Parts: sequence; C-alpha cells; structure tokens
Amino acid sequence: MSSPIITTDLVALDADFGSSVDTVITELATLVHNTGRASDIDGLAQPAIERENKAGTGVPGKVAIPHCRSEAVSEPTLAFARLAKPVDFSGPDGDAELVFLIAAPADGGKAHLRILSKLARALVRDDFLNTLREATTADEIVTAVMEVINAEKPRKKKPADKSTTTSAGTATAAAGTAAAASQSSASTSDADTDPKAATEQQSSGKRTRIVAVTACPTGIAHTYMAADALTQTADKRDDIELLVETQGSSNNEPLADADIDAADAVIFATDVGVRDKERFAGKPVIESGVKRAINEPSVMLDEAVAAANNPNARKVSGTKSNSTPSASADAEADAGLGWGKRIQQAVMTGVSYMVPFVAAGGLLLALGFLFGGADMANGWQAITTNYSLTNLPGHEVDVDGTMMSFERAGFMLYFGAVLFAIGQAAMSFIVAALSGFIAFALAGRPGIAPGFVGGAIAVTLDAGFIGGLVTGLLAGLVAMWIGQWKVPRWLGSLMPVVIIPLLASLVVGLAMYLLLGAPLAAIMEGLQNWLSSMSGSSAVLLGIILGLMMCFDLGGPVNKAAYLFATAGLSTGDQASMEIMAAVMAAGMVPPIALSLATFLRKSLFTPAEQENGKSAWLLGLSFVSEGAIPFAAADPFRVIPSMMAGGAVTGAISMALSVGSHAPHGGIFVLFAISPAWGYLLAIAAGVAVSAVTVIAVKQFWPNRAIEEAAGQRNVAA
Repeated sequence: MSSPIITTDLVALDADFGSSVDTVITELATLVHNTGRASDIDGLAQPAIERENKAGTGVPGKVAIPHCRSEAVSEPTLAFARLAKPVDFSGPDGDAELVFLIAAPADGGKAHLRILSKLARALVRDDFLNTLREATTADEIVTAVMEVINAEKPRKKKPADKSTTTSAGTATAAAGTAAAASQSSASTSDADTDPKAATEQQSSGKRTRIVAVTACPTGIAHTYMAADALTQTADKRDDIELLVETQGSSNNEPLADADIDAADAVIFATDVGVRDKERFAGKPVIESGVKRAINEPSVMLDEAVAAANNPNARKVSGTKSNSTPSASADAEADAGLGWGKRIQQAVMTGVSYMVPFVAAGGLLLALGFLFGGADMANGWQAITTNYSLTNLPGHEVDVDGTMMSFERAGFMLYFGAVLFAIGQAAMSFIVAALSGFIAFALAGRPGIAPGFVGGAIAVTLDAGFIGGLVTGLLAGLVAMWIGQWKVPRWLGSLMPVVIIPLLASLVVGLAMYLLLGAPLAAIMEGLQNWLSSMSGSSAVLLGIILGLMMCFDLGGPVNKAAYLFATAGLSTGDQASMEIMAAVMAAGMVPPIALSLATFLRKSLFTPAEQENGKSAWLLGLSFVSEGAIPFAAADPFRVIPSMMAGGAVTGAISMALSVGSHAPHGGIFVLFAISPAWGYLLAIAAGVAVSAVTVIAVKQFWPNRAIEEAAGQRNVAA
C-alpha cells in the first residue's frame, strides 16, 4: 500500500463531535478529507450515514464502526475518535465512546477489505479496547491499530480444534453475556430450542458439531466480528466444535461439504441471506441478524446445541444438490418468517425478476413506434414475416388478405416492425417470469419450471397477471411441500431436477385447466372492462390512488404493487392500460425531482449529505428511478414521505384527467416520444413536483428537524 491505513492525523482523542450520529460521522469524514484521502467530505459521510440509518453499527464494548465504500475515497482508511460525549449508535450496552470510521474505495480490491476486516475482528478483544481507552497520544492509537492490521492470520484449525475462523487474542465474554441478558427477549431464533438441553449436553461431555455462516450488507465489518465472536466463545467451551464461513467482501473460504455433512446444527447470522443455502438442507438451524451473533454469541451457541438435540427443531428447507448452480439471494426465503411475510417477499421477488422483461420489451415497443409509426402496430407481424432488408415494404402492405396503408415505408417501417416484434417477444414472458420467480422465491430452483409452466398456462387461458400470481404461489408451495418428502438416497438426487418439477408442473397444470383457469380469466376480463370504462372522476380517483402508492415507500412493496398493476395491463395495448402506465411512471418521477429542487431552494433545511444527494437526485427522477429519494425519506420519513405522496397524488390525478397514455413502461422523460399527449405528461409531473417541493419545504420549516439543527450548530461552532 502507498501509505498506512491510519496515521496520527486520522486520530481524535477526547473530541467533542456533537451529540448526533450524523455529526460524528461527518467530523470523521472531515479528518479523512483533510489528509487528502477523500475528495469530498459529504461524498464519504453520506454513504456511511445511509448505512447507519439502515442498522446501527454499535457493538459490545461501547464501540461503533460506521463504514462504507465510496467513490470519494482514494485509498482504504481508518479514522478514529475517542469521544468526550458518547453518542448513541444503537449499541447493545449504551452510547459509543470509541468510534472507527472504516472508509474503503468503491473499486477497492479484496486485499483492502481484508485489512479492514482485521480491525473489525480485533474489536471483540478486551485488551485492544483497553489500549484504545487508555492511550494518551495519537501515536499509541496508531501503533495499536497497525499491530492488529499487520498481524499474521493464524492457520485454520481442524474440526478437532473447534474452529476455522480465528483472530489473535480472546473474546470478551462479559460483553456477549451482558448483551444476551438485555436482548434475549427480542431474540429472533427458533422457539423450539431449549437452553436446558444445551446445559445437559455440556455436562454429558459430548461435543456438538456446529457450522455457521455470517454476512452483513457491506461485508466489511459485522460479517467478521460475528464470526470471531462465535468462534472465540466456542473456543472457551469443551462441548462444541465450530466452523464458520464468512460471506463478506474479502476473500472467503466456503465450508467443505464434508464439514457440513458432519454438522449437528447450523447457525445463520446474516442480514442479506445465505449464498448456496441448499448445502445445509435438512440441518437443524438457528437464524438471526448478524448483530445478534456479535452481542450474544454464547446464547446462540446454546440454542444451536439445543436444536441439535431436538428432533422437532426447525431445519433448513430445500434439497441438497451439487449438480446445479447456486440460488440467488432472492430465493433464500426465511423459514422463520410468518406466512404472510414470506408470500409478500415471494411476490416482490417475482416482480423484481419480471421488471427486466417489462423494461426491455416495453422500451423496444416504444422504439418500434418511434421508427415505424404508431399505425405499424396493426401490421407488424405481416411486415416482419413477408419482408426483409432486401425486400423492403412500401406504404401499402397485405395484412391477412387486406391491403393496409401505413404512414411510413421502406427501411423505417421494416426496422420499426422488427423492434416491435422483439419487444412483443419479451413482453410475452412477463406473466411466466412473474409466476416462475414467485415459485423460485418460495421453493428455490425446483420451483422455477412449474412456476413458468403455470404462468404460460395463465396466458393461454387469458388469466393474465392475476393467473400468474396464483400459479406462482401454487407452484412454489407445491414444490416446497414435495421437497420435504423423505425419499431413499438413490431418489434424492433426482428430486430437484426431475421429480419436483414434474409433479409440481402436473399439479399446477391440472389445477388451472380443471379448476382455476376459467374463474381467474373471468376476474381478469372484469378488471379490463372496468379499466376500459373509466372516465371522469373515477379515472382521476384511480390516478390519485396510484400516485399515493408510487410515493409511499419509493421502490418498496406498495410502490412495486402499483407498478405491477400498470405493467401487467400494458401488453393488452388498450388505451386505459396505457393511461395507467403513464400515471404510474409520472408519479414515480416526482419524489427525486422534488427533493432535488427543495435542496436548491432551501439548502439550510437539509443536511450536507442531503444537499449533496440533491445534486444528482433530479437526474434519477427524470429517469423514473424513485429510489433516488430513499436517502431523504430514510433520514426524515415523517416529513418527506407525506410530502412526496401529496405531489404523487396530484400528478396521478392530472395525468389521468388529461388521458395521458404511455406505450413505454420505463425510461421517464427519455421515452417522451412514446407518450401522448407529451404536454399533458410534462404538466402533470411539473405540478406534482411543485406540490411536493413546496410541501416538504414548509413542513421542514415549521416542524424543524432536530438532527439538522444540531448539525448546523456544530458547523457554526466550527466556523
């Protein structure tokens, strides 16, 4: 590396960095900027604050480790502050006194992240924390940190030695025990486990083999701290053999199949799902977020021992197979969730996988209209079938025995028809993709085939996207049920690739043709007729509802439900469906643009990080990326979200009142050529943006945000 990861210029001892998380992070980011390692203070502080808003980074020992990867960071850097006034980072044992800002370049290599993870692992050691607390100079801090960073990684122990994941020193058992006492009531692990069984297990002298997986969203710090907290706690016990797999950002070695097969129980301490989860199928499992493994490792180990001895303990679902690729993280349904939540997540997974088909297909349809003209849609099949680059069509084309006249001719008409044909092919998959990936989210890979089959049948029977939702859920539940059958070992290898897809497809197909197809088709027809009949106040009311939904959670389940409603009807090509699509897309563009405008108009009402974010949010809004408003909403939801919903409702109402229609499902202002009337679309967006911007400014002005006021006060003092 060109320079040490921490220097004395990056250390602040007994510093007063204010009383809020945002000000502490901003001050630490300032230290990094002042050393020339970050090009912009807010460019570093904002990602770290956003990460903090998702989940506090406080850990046992009154320590906090805000961290992020940022384009503003030029090299991996640690900034440290020993605070004169502790600040609440949501730690398990009170406000944080010691704070490390871990800053990694956005494109940093894995070697950089391995260095950062070493620090995270050292934070579970009492001796290291004591050194940080007792140091009298910045040099002592730098020396202690560099000793940790430069320490050689111990060799991996064999199972008999109880651990693969190690770090120097011993863990602090007191912090884990105290956190366990304070958080046991909020435990998210399996209720069937019995701590008494763990005590009996320990006294019997029998060793329980446990494997664990740890993972956090960024994969920098909590991933490795959880691994070491579990490992070092297990090292002190004679009744456990523990192996840990870290699924973080640095170089991680997966658990061997033989070690997994020999395990008596599994611990999943993750916030982002488990990669290749099917490797653990059938094993008793304890699941929680990654922070619980840091805060109460001993309790989790006791629960794993109890689960290993409980024949009724919850087990990892699915069927183990080494012949197929690993499932996506979206397929890792949490078996500990309630059925309502699991079904909601499955539907959202289906929508997320469907969107690329919709976006690609819809934009290609729009480009087809751009090149070939709007009337080309009436004869695109005949044009693509009967003509070629060497035989271009004229204005008159024979369409099913009838001569039809088209506005354009030659290459433009032919090329437009080809684009339209490709778009239609992509759009024809949307119901099948929705159904297939809903089933995938519930049952993993064995659910994909029956889900796609069910979706295709739904299209054949005119059951539309409602049929796709039903077949996806049915296929996933049936495949999941079949996957739980106890079968002979020789048949087990055939289950995920032959038996489950075959039987689940048969069940779904028979159910659709014999029972569900006709009723679902009738519901879909009624919905389409209702949409086609909308006019006047009823259309405006629908626009208001869709606008509110699009701005409620900015890319979350409610937003996605409105988007699914719009895109599912777009393939029909009727005017009502295109008007709904236009209202949804216009309303979804409002929040980022409005918030960007508000930061320019009243800069003082927003944090420096929000001001920086506002510089690019307008472009995200113009592109129909509602998520551009999430940083604002996450930091100040009670002011931002209602303000955005007000503007979204106005936009949806105006769009529907003016009968604005869109042939494109995505693209925002950049597909204006596919929207008619374009002036009505722009007017609706402008009105919504104005309402949201004025509202959010007014709310922030008359109902001030205390965190922003504190940040402003700190800046004034510094000045």
